Amino acid sequence: MNRIVLRVFAATLMAALATHAVAAERGKVTNLPIPRFVSLKAEEGNVRRGPSLSHRIDWVFKRRNMPLKVTGEHGHWRRVQDRDGQGGWVHYSLLSGARHVIVENDLTPLRVKPGKEAAVNAYAEAGVVARLGTCDLDWCRIAANGKRGWVRKGVLWGVSPEEIRD
Repeated sequence: MNRIVLRVFAATLMAALATHAVAAERGKVTNLPIPRFVSLKAEEGNVRRGPSLSHRIDWVFKRRNMPLKVTGEHGHWRRVQDRDGQGGWVHYSLLSGARHVIVENDLTPLRVKPGKEAAVNAYAEAGVVARLGTCDLDWCRIAANGKRGWVRKGVLWGVSPEEIRD
């Protein structure tokens, strides 16, 4: 009898925690998922210590379309991190929902279709910033420098492992 009560309690607790976790995964300003990926739409973007113009600039991102992970929101400001985990606060007007990724591995094959046996279209060097297209659980279609192809999701930074894109 006690086991049944304990199991019901545990199931209820797990459901409550799951509901709370879902609620905690939304930004208080935009109601968009946190974390989420965006791209820098400007050539340069000041990264500040806090969410206002009065906060010190710690550094400047200088790569258009660089993917960033949004980890927080405050008014018109978004707390972001780059692929090295460095971050700070950026004004939302410098960010875009047009998604880009960074290729992590050197000589990553861009394949004609998803699958490790598919023909190779081109190779991408590590550090290439590419436009993100369709993704399934294992593969994403990217485009960079006039070349397109499918790559393993695991070699990209700027897309979540469980993310599926049509």
